[in-house]
Amino acid sequence: MTPEQVLAELTALATDDVPTHGGATMAYVYDSGLAEVDALAAAAQAAYQWTNALDPTAFPSVARIEGDLVGAALGLLGGGPGAVGTVTSGGTESCLLAVLAARTRWRAAHPGDERRPQLLLPVTAHAAFRKAAHLFDLAVVDVGVDPETCRVRPDDVAQLLSTRTALVVVSAPSYPHGVLDPVAEVAAVAAAAGAPCHVDACIGGWLLPHLDGDTGTAPFDLSVPGVTSLSVDLHKYGYAPKGVSLLLTGDPEFRLGHWFATAGWPGYPVVNPTLAGTRPAGPMAAAWAVHRWLGVEGYRRLARRAREATTALVAGLGGVPGVRVVGDPATTLVALAGTDGLDVLHLADEMTARGWLLQPQPPFTQPDGTTLPATLHLTVTAATADRVPALLTDLADAARAALELPPPVPDPGLVAAAQGLDPAALTVAEVDGLLAFAGLDGGPLPERMAPVHALVAALPRELAERLLAGVLDRVHRPH
Repeated sequence: MTPEQVLAELTALATDDVPTHGGATMAYVYDSGLAEVDALAAAAQAAYQWTNALDPTAFPSVARIEGDLVGAALGLLGGGPGAVGTVTSGGTESCLLAVLAARTRWRAAHPGDERRPQLLLPVTAHAAFRKAAHLFDLAVVDVGVDPETCRVRPDDVAQLLSTRTALVVVSAPSYPHGVLDPVAEVAAVAAAAGAPCHVDACIGGWLLPHLDGDTGTAPFDLSVPGVTSLSVDLHKYGYAPKGVSLLLTGDPEFRLGHWFATAGWPGYPVVNPTLAGTRPAGPMAAAWAVHRWLGVEGYRRLARRAREATTALVAGLGGVPGVRVVGDPATTLVALAGTDGLDVLHLADEMTARGWLLQPQPPFTQPDGTTLPATLHLTVTAATADRVPALLTDLADAARAALELPPPVPDPGLVAAAQGLDPAALTVAEVDGLLAFAGLDGGPLPERMAPVHALVAALPRELAERLLAGVLDRVHRPH
């Protein structure tokens, strides 16, 4: 094959992908709407595509790039003298490292204590923290949120704190509903109990400061007493290519808790500040270039454009039948729940048919038995601004269509067959059989996903998780 044929084949593979630009994909991607940003990022990434960030002594430019990115973030997010940070591959790795460092600190403070340290986690905190608990052997203590505001309550955190608490997490904002947790109040409660507090600002950290307080949100960054670490992604509202994130802390000792160093083998001494050894420098270089070019004023313009689009969207939703906004959107994330008999799972399918990707989120039962409703997640970016009128028109049309449909019902036979199954004991073949029974036999996913999402909500959580892993297992098998 010629290089041109290879690239043509590669381009053809993306035919069925959702668009990464244009503002219609309202999850997963962050589009500035500026062609200059894309071109600059691509050129910077290409310039560093062969550089290995594993060893900054061999590639000192990487150390400069990382230092500049961390310094800019600390200046933006309340980092005082002595504050440090680490560039990671994404928000999940930043959250993983924060939990790892907290576990290291807890173990050092409790020598000989064989108990599992605990992670106090609002149910709305990102799933990355549950992954961290799984990987690093912490016990998750679920903290319910107010069912109306979807914000965690400081008193609930206070009641669950103990000597086993290694870390308390709050969100700025939360991914499911886009609301800002009471960071200062929770951090104060945690500090009084001697527990560190991490702020997950992966989405809002590069956006809120550039709005200059226009949203009326309370302080949330490292300047808040009791906040010990903070994560912020540059591949979200920093508009850099994936994946670049930062983990910041005001305490250099905290950072050492997630570093790994060994001279215990015959090869070169290995020192890694992140989970990976070899790290691609291309995304870092792209983030650096985009930051240098946009500057404070460029980011302010993009932040205001995205926020104004969000405000217009929320105002216009009052004219869409059968939907309501959940909570008080603090930034550019909006969650929609159904009213008057509208099922948002149907609404998601109707919007997909109209060329939009809105992300379904199933209902969730909290520890106290209250239920957070099924919602649709919308991420608004600067590229969405010009499309808000079209989005509202399509939402209204899709809502009227969804209101005519009966509620999605999972296959009762599968729900009945699932009762009593032990998810941990299911083999790959048994999971394949259950998925085939549900109509997910390895072929294309159904055009209408509402019944599938309804099935996930109807099954016991552990079994649903096992089947979802089975779906992705099938997707990732070689063709």
